[in-house]
Amino acid sequence: MLIVEDDGELGRMLAGLFAEQGYAVDLAPDGQRGLHLALGHDHDAIIVDRGLPDADGIELVLRLRRRACTVPVLVLSAAGSVADRVAGLDAGAEDYLVKPFDVEELLARVRALLRRHLDRAGQFPLGAGWFDADNRVVALPTGEQVPLSGREARLLRALATRPRQVHTRAVLRQHVFDGARTESIVDTYVYYLRGKLGDSVVHTVRGVGYRVGEL
Repeated sequence: MLIVEDDGELGRMLAGLFAEQGYAVDLAPDGQRGLHLALGHDHDAIIVDRGLPDADGIELVLRLRRRACTVPVLVLSAAGSVADRVAGLDAGAEDYLVKPFDVEELLARVRALLRRHLDRAGQFPLGAGWFDADNRVVALPTGEQVPLSGREARLLRALATRPRQVHTRAVLRQHVFDGARTESIVDTYVYYLRGKLGDSVVHTVRGVGYRVGEL
């Protein structure tokens, strides 16, 4: 998660909030630093304050889209007129939230934004096989077609969208299982996936979480 916010107190509050939800957070105090971090690192989502000191947040979104950055963006702004919201969305932001905002609404909007972003992709390589996420089927190297349940497919999709990246259990529980309170739910569905696909697809990173793909 990248947060671009020039208000130091608010930026630290947002960073702490998302860190508590299991996100790894980068915090940028201005548009230039935000642009550098967005283009140089792999983020799942970006939150941009519109009123940045060196550039309007809308201009930052435009720059990101011109440079083929497709990471979903949510704009935070005190400017909440219809024209302001339209400008933000037309610039390439996926969502626009007006300050002051409710924390729970912000978290819910980010979760929805991430789900929509994951839904854009269709097929993912899994070693010598393929995962057809739209049809919830894995094609194994042997030629066998293995159907997955809805939850199994959502978990594998979340992992396969960012191959080689380690996903923490907390983030997976939040994104894939809608914040389920059962601590072991991620481990349970990894077990189900391994039962169908073998042990070489989903890798355990001890003490952290899971990934797909070789490092």
